[in-house]
Amino acid sequence: MTTTLHKTSITSPLGKAETKALGVVLQEALTDLIDLALTAKQAHWNVVGRQFRALHLQLDELVADSREFSDSVAERAASLSISPDGRASTVAESALPFPAGYLADREVVELIVARLDAVVHRFRRHIEATATADPITQDLFIGITAKLEEHRWMFQAQMGSE
Repeated sequence: MTTTLHKTSITSPLGKAETKALGVVLQEALTDLIDLALTAKQAHWNVVGRQFRALHLQLDELVADSREFSDSVAERAASLSISPDGRASTVAESALPFPAGYLADREVVELIVARLDAVVHRFRRHIEATATADPITQDLFIGITAKLEEHRWMFQAQMGSE
């Protein structure tokens, strides 16, 4: 079977240097968000403990938002003539490890907070990196970061003041 590659007629409204730089940032953001959605779903299926129901539902909210954000990032990339790559092999190359099997509710909260910390940190770097190159992409990243920080706060609040 032969695969035919088609040339795209989509052109970026930005210069080549800006488009190339944004391609790197948008791709990293996309893989982070897909990985976050997959990780949260894994935790959703495997959380056990007294906080099971609340965490089960809260993790689904994180999954839904992460999926929505990944779609927005991928569509932003495509609108700039940057082909988004959400293939499993691409995501797996940069995915952060997450334990297999059942996990206690407290451990799930700690792992999700740590994961959100890592993603928020990278998104804050993306915000800085896109300030000059493309304020529209920066605005997208600002909105996503605000919501991810809210999720982080909601999960972290369950850990108490220890």
